[in-house]
Amino acid sequence: MIKTKERDIIIQSLRSGVVPRLGLQHVQVGRSDELKSFINNIKTIADGGTSFRLVIGEYGSGKTFFLSLVRSIALQQGLVTMNADLSPTKRLHGTDGQARLLLSELIASLSTRTKQDGNALQNVLEKFISMARTEAEQHQRNVTSVIHEQLSELNEYPGGYTFAQVIKKYWEAYEEGNNILKDCILRWLKAEYTTKTDSLREVGVREFIDDSSLFNTLKLYAILIRKAGYKGLLICMDEMVNLYKISNSISRKANYEEILNILNNTLQGTLTNIGFIMSGTPDFLTDGNRGLYSYEALKSRLAENNFSKKLGLVDYNSTVLRLSNLTKEELYLLLKNLRNVFACGDESKYLVPDVALIAYLNHCANKIGDSYFRTPRNTIKGFLDLLSMLEQYPNLQWSDMIEKIEITKDIESTEVGEIIAQQSEVQNNEENDVFASFKL
Repeated sequence: MIKTKERDIIIQSLRSGVVPRLGLQHVQVGRSDELKSFINNIKTIADGGTSFRLVIGEYGSGKTFFLSLVRSIALQQGLVTMNADLSPTKRLHGTDGQARLLLSELIASLSTRTKQDGNALQNVLEKFISMARTEAEQHQRNVTSVIHEQLSELNEYPGGYTFAQVIKKYWEAYEEGNNILKDCILRWLKAEYTTKTDSLREVGVREFIDDSSLFNTLKLYAILIRKAGYKGLLICMDEMVNLYKISNSISRKANYEEILNILNNTLQGTLTNIGFIMSGTPDFLTDGNRGLYSYEALKSRLAENNFSKKLGLVDYNSTVLRLSNLTKEELYLLLKNLRNVFACGDESKYLVPDVALIAYLNHCANKIGDSYFRTPRNTIKGFLDLLSMLEQYPNLQWSDMIEKIEITKDIESTEVGEIIAQQSEVQNNEENDVFASFKL
């Protein structure tokens, strides 16, 4: 049986075209080999290693769902996770707060096994303090000296000294019961300060986390999380295609250089207990003019396995994983799972029989071709809309409604490239029009 609350979250999220935060295990189908590969990465991070993976797939193919599933597995394995979607205002590199905003969202999403809905930073800090107290009691030492010793490793990294000082201030505020100072420190750690004046006045340190500190701050968090007794940190970034859409080539290149910096540091083994997963569309990776392949250093590092291409096989352990499409059979199983979720796991409450699932899939195939299983987001939404109407109006017959369901095709990544090209052409034409009407 599935709890009503969990059922409602799953249905509402999928009908809105977004991935639910709970209950992924109730709807997951296929992609077992891909999951095995990422589970191995999670074990590597937990054992003190690092990982960097790119997940590439078309729009609506299930990249976000896959990342959410990997993240939930990481939480069960004792890791701490962060996740964020990139946007025009949230990037890896920026000069107007874009990188700081992305970092702030990542930290706000910080989750643990016992607090999987984000905002677990305070829990991590208090667990760090609790472990320091336990160690001090076991070895009959002063807690302050133990905390100082634990945080000494941070001093070896850029920005680490100030970061350690802020953690110590949180310990002092925690001991004194100063909730106002604790709140200010949490704001500082979430990268919410924008001026040195405010940081100095409210926290007592002049420096603050700015646009240039994104990757360095994530490294410091990985150390703090390990010191707090967790096995590592997994960072998931979705919608990387927003970097591909940046029109300014200098800004776009600066963001790609940040990806290269992260990739080099993780794959060279200079860090411990940290992993990155980024997802994007095929054009984001392979476009020679705007994608990652336009940056030669990234192109050589992200090149696919030649043997796998020649043999027609998939290298599931490569840095770049092209997410395989769901098969027709897997999509059929997915619809059965959704029907089960809608009925809270009670077979007696199923609203449609198995034959209705086949009829619906045939309808989708006639409407949008093979996109119905390659990019199934709209297929899923349409099916849930059907179940919702049957639930509200028991007198309706599913056989009379299927042909009336509108199924549209998700935008393809190649179409994004065409849109960008059209925008550039329009912009150039507008500039030419200005000179066409110029007179001396």
